Amino acid sequence: MNERQQNLLAEVVRSYVREAEPVGSKALEGAFDLSSATIRNEMAELENQGYLWQPHTSAGRVPTTKAFQFYVDNLVSAREPRAVEQKAIDNLWRQWQSNQQRFLRSLAKTLAQYAGEVVVVGFGPYEVYYTGFSNLFQQPEFSTADMVQAIGKAVDHLDEAMIKLYEQSSTESVQVRLGQANPFGQDCAVVFTRCEPGEHSSLMGFLGPLRMDYDANIGRLNYVRSLFQV
Repeated sequence: MNERQQNLLAEVVRSYVREAEPVGSKALEGAFDLSSATIRNEMAELENQGYLWQPHTSAGRVPTTKAFQFYVDNLVSAREPRAVEQKAIDNLWRQWQSNQQRFLRSLAKTLAQYAGEVVVVGFGPYEVYYTGFSNLFQQPEFSTADMVQAIGKAVDHLDEAMIKLYEQSSTESVQVRLGQANPFGQDCAVVFTRCEPGEHSSLMGFLGPLRMDYDANIGRLNYVRSLFQV
């Protein structure tokens, strides 16, 4: 994929994340000094490569799982939480020394509120807490029975998925699993990290649709990691 195609793909992903609508060439003209015809040609090539798909002939394009994977591997730009989010997290931090589990539960609720995603916490791989599932049903993906069924399966197998996530996790960075690599299910994405150093450290992650704001959620978990200085 050449640089121009990468830039176009990044803009398609970000636009789709914001609007939850297929992205057409007209919508991209303002972001690039390119003709509509050139943009259409490049989008057609990205479709041929499996990065975009077209719901129907007159629609714009939608990123595929392959596109989201390429984005998180090569194009993501982690965004710091807004000042109001940082303040809310900082205000909770004083709970850490007195009650670590209460702090992580309160932090999960706060992150779920700001991100509009599910937040899962593993206190070791065999004790799982989650919050924010009502957020998912406000997102357009979950207006279909298939997606409701998919997230239902994720809930049913939450413990097993968290064990697998522990096995895959590293203390070195925020990580992303989506598609077939996501133990919660191929129709979902999870952005996660270890919250503290040590073999039995807690794990925290955002669980949501593939159309997730990876820039923001990776930035949020980077901020959490900075508190623990992992």
